[in-house]
Amino acid sequence: MDTTMLGIFPSSNDDKHRRAATQWENTITGADQRFSSFTEFREALHKYSIAHGFTYKYKKNDSHRVTVKCKSEGCPWRIYASRLATTQLICIKKMNKDHTCEGAAVKAGYRATRGWVGSIIKEKLKFSPNYKPKDIATDIKREYGIQLNYSQAWRAKDIAREQLQGSYKEAYSQLPFFCERIIETNPGSLATFATKEDSSFHRLFVSFHASIYGFQQGCRPLLFLDSTVLYAKYQGTLLAAVGADGNDGVFPVAFAVVDEETDDNWHWFLSELKSAVSTSRPITFVSAFHNGIKESLCDIFSKDCYHGYCLRYLGEKLNKDLHGRFSHEARRLMVQDLYAAAYAPKLEDFEHCVENIKAISPDAYSWVVRSEPDHWANAFFGGARYNHMTSNFGQLFRDWVSDVSELPITQMVDALRGKIMELNYTRRVDSSQWLTRLTPSMEEKLQNETSKAISLQVLHLQGSTFEVRGEAVDIVDIDNWDCSCKTWQLSGLPCCHAIAIFKYLGRSPYDYCSRYFTTESFHLTYSESINPIPLLEKPMKAEVDMEIMVSPPPTKRPPGRPKMKQPDSVEIIKRQLQCSKCKGLGHNKKTCEKANKIDGSDPLLLTGMVVAEEHEVTA
Repeated sequence: MDTTMLGIFPSSNDDKHRRAATQWENTITGADQRFSSFTEFREALHKYSIAHGFTYKYKKNDSHRVTVKCKSEGCPWRIYASRLATTQLICIKKMNKDHTCEGAAVKAGYRATRGWVGSIIKEKLKFSPNYKPKDIATDIKREYGIQLNYSQAWRAKDIAREQLQGSYKEAYSQLPFFCERIIETNPGSLATFATKEDSSFHRLFVSFHASIYGFQQGCRPLLFLDSTVLYAKYQGTLLAAVGADGNDGVFPVAFAVVDEETDDNWHWFLSELKSAVSTSRPITFVSAFHNGIKESLCDIFSKDCYHGYCLRYLGEKLNKDLHGRFSHEARRLMVQDLYAAAYAPKLEDFEHCVENIKAISPDAYSWVVRSEPDHWANAFFGGARYNHMTSNFGQLFRDWVSDVSELPITQMVDALRGKIMELNYTRRVDSSQWLTRLTPSMEEKLQNETSKAISLQVLHLQGSTFEVRGEAVDIVDIDNWDCSCKTWQLSGLPCCHAIAIFKYLGRSPYDYCSRYFTTESFHLTYSESINPIPLLEKPMKAEVDMEIMVSPPPTKRPPGRPKMKQPDSVEIIKRQLQCSKCKGLGHNKKTCEKANKIDGSDPLLLTGMVVAEEHEVTA
């Protein structure tokens, strides 16, 4: 077997590149030298060949003996090693140290395999998991004089990572036992997986008991659905459902690893999620507009849920569908008006915002009307979103996934478990010092509303209904927790109008706050602990035969640098090109003749003909 040459860097006159290699000139000393294993011997031989500037090939290479000769034809250099009788040691029996080849005389360069580079960077990778391929190539060139390209450094990193973390392939085979361990160590948890007909991995669902209990006992019935692409060897996608605790902190409830984001996988995830969370109270889900999610929620949760569309997604969709038709400034204003319409608490406020859009573009107005405002506008939405309008509320969880997404599947799940465990513990300890009835963030919001109530005038109408006068006149029904300003209903905290009435009646506003915002509920949210999962031991063959075997999914990550998702922000709308010849948008005068002609068709359909048009222009 030949060694694989990754790079050659001329080094006869470059002492700094010799510094590291000279340490290896004596890794092989000759006959009677012993090693603990053939792996150790092969690694020493490789370093020796780099230090002495030659390549070699194996004549014999098995579990009993290794015979190696210099790759240069006619060169007498040889080495023979075999197992030392009655021991596990490997001993060099014979060695001819003489080289007659040119490589030994002029030290033409250093050779290395990806495996060798992996072994070199392994220690650094252990302490710096985000060690970048370009930095690996730079360090190897500086320290050993070996030139690597990006792809070679990336593959070497993969080998090193596998040496540290274990086999990606083996991790899939451990899934049946891993799920059992999760349930054994954390009773009440859900951990289930599914394979395809060929036994390849399909999907994995995990929800820890502490997360299930915390959501049911202390969190609002509000869940944000999101997905994140994974960049491990076999790729995949992570689907997540995160809640919001009483201090507006991210509370991970459940997640799944699936082979790809499909309608079927979303349906499966939401089915498993329903078995984890109680449906005794209607749950509001917030997600990007996705037919698979919309239809699955209707099918699985029926009338026990509300579905809110992510406002960030809608803003981006509107911006994309308008691209090439309107100026940067016009699009910015329409997206701004869309946000204002979504947050508007009253119908008249919503209508005012969309009329502003209509004044710029009747087509954009039609877009808004067709976009199902009852799923995203406060003025129409039937569920309780507590003014959380986007599905990426759980950015903290997304960041966690990004940090561990390159790990083998079982290690990735365990790393997420560790992060959730640490989060629960930290918030439980921190909240034990709170002295307020509400959580700190909600206490601050309540005090802000209280300060506004000082100048308001209260008139008792009848029963529990009052009129409150300030800059406007609002009607409040304190028994039904209802105010015409809609702030109380939308936020779960009394508005300034209601607080003015409580002060008038001598009542406490704390008695009219959502229970989910109390310190007591926060303590319940984090009252349960997540326990560690012991390292998996390789099961006996008899056990394996009785279990379901899981192999990796067929799709591997393509070679080279993975394409990272661009930050999703509607606030950043790049100023587009404007042709100085025809004054059209989206192209310049050089490409004017090739620009797409605008026809009379409707450019703003949600299914998005203009999106395709945009791709053509930007390409």
